[in-house]
Amino acid sequence: MPRPITLFTGQWADLPFEEVCGLASSWGYDGVEIACSGDHFDVQQAIDDEFYVAGRLEILDKYNLKVWAISNHLVGQAVCDDPIDFRHQAILPSRVWGDGDPEGVRQRAAEDLKNTARAAAKLGVDTVIGFTGSSIWQYVAMFPPVPAERIAAGYTDFADRWNPILDVFDEVGVRFAHEVHPSEIAYDYWTTTLALEAIGHREAFGLNWDPSHMVWQDIDPVAFLWDFKDRIYHVDCKDTRMRTGGGRNGRLGSHLPWGDPRRGWDFYSTGHGDVNWEDCFRVLNSIGYSGPISVEWEDAGMERTVGAAEAVNVIRKLAFDAPEASFDAAFATDK
Repeated sequence: MPRPITLFTGQWADLPFEEVCGLASSWGYDGVEIACSGDHFDVQQAIDDEFYVAGRLEILDKYNLKVWAISNHLVGQAVCDDPIDFRHQAILPSRVWGDGDPEGVRQRAAEDLKNTARAAAKLGVDTVIGFTGSSIWQYVAMFPPVPAERIAAGYTDFADRWNPILDVFDEVGVRFAHEVHPSEIAYDYWTTTLALEAIGHREAFGLNWDPSHMVWQDIDPVAFLWDFKDRIYHVDCKDTRMRTGGGRNGRLGSHLPWGDPRRGWDFYSTGHGDVNWEDCFRVLNSIGYSGPISVEWEDAGMERTVGAAEAVNVIRKLAFDAPEASFDAAFATDK
């Protein structure tokens, strides 16, 4: 069966969930990766209201859509972050922000992630995608010099905060797929290795693979897929284009606005950038990934209703499936 193509609803949280489902269905998506933001999926309502989840499923069924995963990036960010400040207040539910006391925010975020696992199980999905936050991302420039002990303490802090969350994921049979991404505890190849080591490689914690963030950091997304093949729990599909700007543009974006072409890079229309999609899908086939390919629309330079409608067709062309019979079997038959 071909892998389903889904639309991540996080970039559409300003629209009602049913409206987004109607759009996704009209464009030809097989389902949605539902964000726990806007009115799309309310974790607390899913826990407290016995009819809430059934209502979400009714909307999906109305538009002939399925769901394989939900995402709670925004709350996950607050579990480990230091500092906790005005940025978090802008993205967190009021029940998590509370009085804004940083440690209180972190603890409430952790409890919300536990409830996210429980809500996912009620919805019938086995994967929650999100961020972890990081107490040591602030030291990424490593100047002024940072003692190795401080970095190690960041991974200990991550393990201490996330292991109890993952215990609940194990209890309800749901997995957490961390999106490897700048500002997280695992943001590139080696930090992913350290994060997995910190939690003892427990199976409840895997990865959401999004090649755009790797290309942006000069990491080979194909090699990453192969080396972490047992941890690829979900795939977000987003392309990246690097802009040289006559030697002016750097990877870190220079604090320029999101859509400013002087940033030096951008996420944009899938399939036309610097991600080698053929090699990526060959490896996804080789490692046996059969889950959804979720389009995360973030091109600030294109109207989203145009781009997202185009993207599903582009991905269907790029995301070729593995052959039904292996080459060896075919070769043996031919002989």
